[in-house]
Amino acid sequence: MTRAERSRAWLVPFFAHSLLVQAVTFVLRPTAIYRAIELDVPAPWLGALGASFAVVPLLLAVPSGLAADRWGERRVMITGGVLVVAAAAAFALTRSVWGLLLASVLLGTGHLFSVIGQQALVANRTPRSRYDSAFGHYTFATSAGQALGPGLIVLFGGQRAIPDTNAIFGWATGLGAVLLATSLLLPSSGSAQQRSEVAPGSVRSLLRRRGLVPALTVSCVVLSAVDISLVYLPVLGTEREIASGTIGALLAVRAGASMVSRFFLGRLAAAWGRRALLTGSVVLSAVGMALVPVPMPVWLLVVLVAATGLGLGAGQPLTMSWLADSTPPGLRGRAMSLRLTGNRFGQVVVPSLAGAVAVGSGAAGVLWLTAATLAGAAVLSRRVSAPPPAPGQG
Repeated sequence: MTRAERSRAWLVPFFAHSLLVQAVTFVLRPTAIYRAIELDVPAPWLGALGASFAVVPLLLAVPSGLAADRWGERRVMITGGVLVVAAAAAFALTRSVWGLLLASVLLGTGHLFSVIGQQALVANRTPRSRYDSAFGHYTFATSAGQALGPGLIVLFGGQRAIPDTNAIFGWATGLGAVLLATSLLLPSSGSAQQRSEVAPGSVRSLLRRRGLVPALTVSCVVLSAVDISLVYLPVLGTEREIASGTIGALLAVRAGASMVSRFFLGRLAAAWGRRALLTGSVVLSAVGMALVPVPMPVWLLVVLVAATGLGLGAGQPLTMSWLADSTPPGLRGRAMSLRLTGNRFGQVVVPSLAGAVAVGSGAAGVLWLTAATLAGAAVLSRRVSAPPPAPGQG
């Protein structure tokens, strides 16, 4: 094996890990709701079950980034793998709502540790010149995992309203074990000296870095827009009497378009520049989101949803690459954790606000408000300036 091949050998277990953690998460979360329905859990508890995945990780995001900086990404990802396996097993064994809540917390925490480790590993092992391409390919793998995971529900659901949850949880536990095995094959980045030089007040200093708060805000808005599209496109279809199969196809088109923009992100950023591409992609998603509620032929709706997906797909990896590029090596885990904190906050708050808007104006009002928020994020993205040079680089 040549030196170049050895330097890239970590990519195979890394992309496997990135795909598997999303696949396991995206099959366990909906299956947990099916198990709760089997147990006749009251409707308010279903909301608590969904929120428990995000609330605890919201509190642990920054400490997990600190752990990645001090002890290395590999250890954090191994911990995440252990927690994901424990969560899958807990889902399989529990027969109470409290057990489901505990398993959901374990899953959210394991997912958090895994993702923080993944993003810090990409940032620390990729040359600065290749950040856009590297984070584009990384988010492409995560999107593929999010698409593949629910396939287990299809496999074990058949034509039934509730799938075989025991079988799904069993297979998910097995996939979690494979996830844990891949984390053991990963390298650790950064020297012990770099990790020991972490300053205790560094999170505050990170927030003062030029352009960081706008980058975090844009990331939060884009991810919230993705969540809104997942929930309110089906609602819009119900209000407009659009067939559920058509809405499902539209959601698949959006996800597929996002994967395309992420796969070619490196080339697009090289041609347009990172800031121009970030602003342009958010503008594209804002225009698409604003036009989707307008009555139109289905073929035109497909085109608009595809354009929206292209824009939404680019926002997340571009903010990742900007953060990695603008942050010193000893602080990249915390930089990524701050981004994830903002994203989780948006995932908790934005759906609640959207629900309040939907009461008065329906799905169209929610989508128009989301479009306006994206337009504001596009303006804010102009403040995501070129990152300052890394230490020792002029």
